[in-house]
Amino acid sequence: MPRPTALTPARLRPSDLARLGAYGLRSRPLRAVLSALGIAIGIAAMTAVVGISASSRADLDEELARLGTNLLTVSPGNTMFGRRATLPDESVAMIRQIGPVQSATATGSLSDTHVYRTDRIPAAQSGGLSVLAARLDLLKTVGATLDHGAWLNAATDRYPAVVLGATAAERLGNVPAVYIGGRWWVVIGVLRPVPLAPELDAAVLMGWPAATTYLGFDGHPTTVYTRSVESQVEAVRAVLAPTANPQSPGEVQVSKPSDALAARRAANATFTALLLGLGAVALLVGGIGVANTMVISVLERRAEIGLRRSLGATRGQIRTQFVAESLLLSLLGGAAGVLLGYLVTGMYATTQQWPTVVPLWVLAGGVGATVLIGAIAGLYPAIRAARLAPTEALAAT
Repeated sequence: MPRPTALTPARLRPSDLARLGAYGLRSRPLRAVLSALGIAIGIAAMTAVVGISASSRADLDEELARLGTNLLTVSPGNTMFGRRATLPDESVAMIRQIGPVQSATATGSLSDTHVYRTDRIPAAQSGGLSVLAARLDLLKTVGATLDHGAWLNAATDRYPAVVLGATAAERLGNVPAVYIGGRWWVVIGVLRPVPLAPELDAAVLMGWPAATTYLGFDGHPTTVYTRSVESQVEAVRAVLAPTANPQSPGEVQVSKPSDALAARRAANATFTALLLGLGAVALLVGGIGVANTMVISVLERRAEIGLRRSLGATRGQIRTQFVAESLLLSLLGGAAGVLLGYLVTGMYATTQQWPTVVPLWVLAGGVGATVLIGAIAGLYPAIRAARLAPTEALAAT
């Protein structure tokens, strides 16, 4: 008598699992839609809160950047004998060689030179205005802008031409030229107030070569302005003095990082903690919704489970079917939630005139985390469904 052949359960292909999972959702469309909607609302809330917070932070970062979070200044200190030190002529070029430094420029003070509105004013009545030689890239580094006129360029910085600071323009009035060092200098522009370098407001700025040619400027910078990569500001500050004056680093003064940098980092830390907390709550709510839906689905589909078990479906196949349904439900809800949250963020940011910023990790992580939470939440109902005996499940109907 031939031995009976053992039957091997058929294996479910991924396409079969997808159809089974989709069938479970299509058989109860209203419940599936409501469950996916619950997940979508949770994920949309997380995405919108993260996106709105990130957009607000981006706006704050732009505002703080305008306040000079990465701006440092270098100036000469005093020698060991108490006299005023000087910076080497090549200090700006050496500072530019520091890796994280994005830009460096300088001004040079002509302390014994004064500016007058006309040549009839007594020498003692200088008005307290300073005369500075300036590099051509000064405006970009300190964030200054012109009120009207033009800034120095490769041609005008060699000739008697000046740009007035905002305060200097108020004191001198609307004049076409000013009298400096026994010579008339043409006014070619006026600056707006410079919050990051207020010393420029009460200054008359001229080209470096012109100051050397006409006023005997010695070429030593008196203030060096540097912009650095924000995360490296402290590291740059530590090496600025020995870089600017390698022979006498103790005779160099370096400003402290702006208080705006500390404010920016504190705001970023606060926002990060807030986003993590809100994201965790939203994912928890979504997971509970998936688990609740799948448990009810098991209770309502006991007859179907029993019939499938009677027809030869294994416990593993039953588990896989319910996990697949949970994954599909979570995927649909997560994708819809991310899209809805992005749209809400865009609309709100537009009304507030903020840049619309939704981090990529939120979009990808929202869907991925929802699917993961859905798989975990659907695991218990799937195991419970697989444990039902065929006779028990059919008898319950």
